[in-house]
Order: sequence, then structure tokens, then C-alpha cells
Amino acid sequence: MQQRGIPPLVVTWLLEFGQMRYDHQGGIVYYFDRHSRRNLERVVGSRVVARLSDYLNAYIVSSTSDEAVVTVGHRYRRFNLG
Repeated sequence: MQQRGIPPLVVTWLLEFGQMRYDHQGGIVYYFDRHSRRNLERVVGSRVVARLSDYLNAYIVSSTSDEAVVTVGHRYRRFNLG
């Protein structure tokens, strides 16, 4: 998280508001999509989201067994949802 430059607040928001997808390899991927960003704006306000929008292209991979965070990174491409 620190090496990637992603604030802990964004990680908390991802776990709380982010879209969740299973990666079929024993992990869960959390990321922001249009709906999750909108829900985040309703709770924390649009100014806060606009100010931290550079960090909202992040994702988290957590383990399905113990829900520990495995890795955190930046999204540069869309996830393959198919």
C-alpha cells in the first residue's frame, strides 16, 4: 500500500463501498465502478471524492479464506468481467 502510494482511507473505502468480484483463484477483487463511486459520494460528499479522485483508480485483492489483504494496486485497464 505504501509502495503504491495508496492512502489507507482509500483502502477502507474500497472494502466498504467497492464492487466485489471473485477472481476464481482464491481471491476477491474490490474496485470502484460508477455505482460504488456514487454511493461513496452520497456518504462522504462530492468534494472529498473529487479531491481524492486520483487515488480512486485503485483495487484490492483479498483472500477468500481469511479476508486478509493480499495486494493493493492501481488500475490502468478495465477488469475482464466475462
